[in-house]
Amino acid sequence: MNERTVYEYAIVRVVPRVEREEFVNVGVALYCRKQRYAHVKVYVDASKCIALDATIDLELIHRHLESFVKICAGEKEAGKIAELDQTERFRWLTAKRSTIIQSSPAHPGLCYSAEETHQELFEKLVL
Repeated sequence: MNERTVYEYAIVRVVPRVEREEFVNVGVALYCRKQRYAHVKVYVDASKCIALDATIDLELIHRHLESFVKICAGEKEAGKIAELDQTERFRWLTAKRSTIIQSSPAHPGLCYSAEETHQELFEKLVL
């Protein structure tokens, strides 16, 4: 692709104890309307999560993150929200919430390739 296009991304976070407002970056959700790209990449560093809360249920975290990925991809098995269009799914995933899985505010940018930009952001912000 020779022309830059607008994209939005949000960092996906695990917040083991919401009242403490401490978090671990575990993923990046990226949406680019023009390239019809909407995906979430995740990686959970268990040691970081356990450092914030030794009683954290990592299996539960993985299940919730898996549903984030499936909803963003529009997989039918993920329920009614996954049936929304890409824009609505991204907005739902990045809506402010007070739960164990949260997203940062959405940030805009310009890219040539949404997929390559997504990988770069994931490596920079999560890995």
